[in-house]
Amino acid sequence: MTAIDELASELLSVVMGDDPIGASLLGIPGYDDLLPDFGADAQRQSVEKLADIARRSEKVPIDGVGETERQTLDFVRHTSSALRDAGEVPLVEWTIAAFHAAPVTSVLSFLPKLPLDTDERAAGYLARLGQLPELLATAKSRHLEGIASGRTPVRQLVAQAIEQLAVIIADADLGGLKRSRNGADGPFADEVARLVDEVDRPALAAYRDALRDEVLASSRADEHVGISAIPDGDRMYAALCRLHTSTTRSPEDLHATGRAIIDQMAAEFDEIGSRLWGTSDVAVILDRMREDPALRYSDSAQMMELARLAVERAEAAAPGWFGVVPDEPCAVEPLPEFEEAGTPAAYYLPGALDGSRKGTYYVNTSRPKERYLFLAEAVAFHEAVPGHHFQLTIAQGESGLPTARRILFDTACAEGWGLYAERLADEMGLYSGDIERLGMLATDSWRASRLVVDTGLHHFGWSRNEAIEWMTKHTALPSLEIAIEVDRYISYPAQALSYMVGRLELTALRARAAERLGDRFDVRGFHDHVLRVGPLPLTALGGAVDRWIAAQPD
Repeated sequence: MTAIDELASELLSVVMGDDPIGASLLGIPGYDDLLPDFGADAQRQSVEKLADIARRSEKVPIDGVGETERQTLDFVRHTSSALRDAGEVPLVEWTIAAFHAAPVTSVLSFLPKLPLDTDERAAGYLARLGQLPELLATAKSRHLEGIASGRTPVRQLVAQAIEQLAVIIADADLGGLKRSRNGADGPFADEVARLVDEVDRPALAAYRDALRDEVLASSRADEHVGISAIPDGDRMYAALCRLHTSTTRSPEDLHATGRAIIDQMAAEFDEIGSRLWGTSDVAVILDRMREDPALRYSDSAQMMELARLAVERAEAAAPGWFGVVPDEPCAVEPLPEFEEAGTPAAYYLPGALDGSRKGTYYVNTSRPKERYLFLAEAVAFHEAVPGHHFQLTIAQGESGLPTARRILFDTACAEGWGLYAERLADEMGLYSGDIERLGMLATDSWRASRLVVDTGLHHFGWSRNEAIEWMTKHTALPSLEIAIEVDRYISYPAQALSYMVGRLELTALRARAAERLGDRFDVRGFHDHVLRVGPLPLTALGGAVDRWIAAQPD
């Protein structure tokens, strides 16, 4: 192993140590009996390790380094320093929500998804159930420390978390934590049931009560939901922006970019709206998309059927646009019930390196008659195929890359690819018709609005209602989705910026490659290169693509 690969391995160890459940989901051994440590000391130690990796990576000479190692060094340099800066932000103190961006909610969401296919993993699951009360007690302590320092959570989101916890506590299976192996009774299932009912249910009830009795009253109202409302918030937002966009673009620049894209999209809405409904008025088109009951799902079964059909159609067409495709098809599953209320329309969870768990596209099938079927295809192409399932599965299969690059991903590159995939699907002829292509425009305006709303909330001091009103005016999302989306941005500062920033860069890189290579440009080769190097930070990806262009034969 080279010195550069060793740095990448160290980086992976720090990240997986901070997120051992994520390690288990990805099939990384050595973490199966651990829960994350939310304590302040653990956070400081992680930051120190990341700072040391960042310092040493900057001292590594780049002369004579091969292409893969050059990419890895760029990856380590950016990722370690960005995580170091973001690691100094004590998010656990105030991030309380029903969405899995919140640390406690993340644990409750992903524990039930862990594989139990070996005796070691089963034993580790029991150990984790036994550790859950300590994790909850630590989280409570951090919340109270944050309140004492003026770093308070958002009242609306705390109330939602309390409601979600009530649902989990009332559930006989405790939100899916009560599990068996292969559906069979036995000593393992008995011990799980004992831990769930005697240890974890009371601990969750005590945590719920602490949120209700000690945290809620000290929380921020809807008028002051952004990170800028807490001490040192501007510095913390800058660190999170750098982490999630892998750029140094300012909030003002990002905000203006989002507004400009919304304005530019009027012509596309005009074209399709005129053809469908005889109007070029974007406000009328958006209103029709929101209000026409024929454009909503009939039931949850239809949601799953359309999701699966879109994924199957994309998988069939993919070889014409990709030379490398995943061996494993994308699984499509409904979201667990307890996650529904606080989770957006869908998300993708990567599979495990060891094959113990498939990459899965989870669809939120709750309240179908309040959700729009014209979004079904665009969201499936983003989250599944040719989006995240292709991107993350292909990277995992690149055995020549260090493990860190196969499973750690830059948010802007990853989410940018998902958004790029929505437009690529149009080139591939995957949309069923103009209604579905309007869905593509709707998701584009949704992601452009994130640049406006996220910076509005966290930099310009917008209230929750201001954010909801802006998205209602400029997107076709239903009211249900807009409220959930805004709450997501509040609980996950700067993450929503990654989508459009990444898509703009990927589109620019493809255009640059096509211009420089002319007739030699092969879109399949471009896609394969971008996916096989893994989701690199945007500057590192740009360098990798430029060197790929230069290496193409005359």
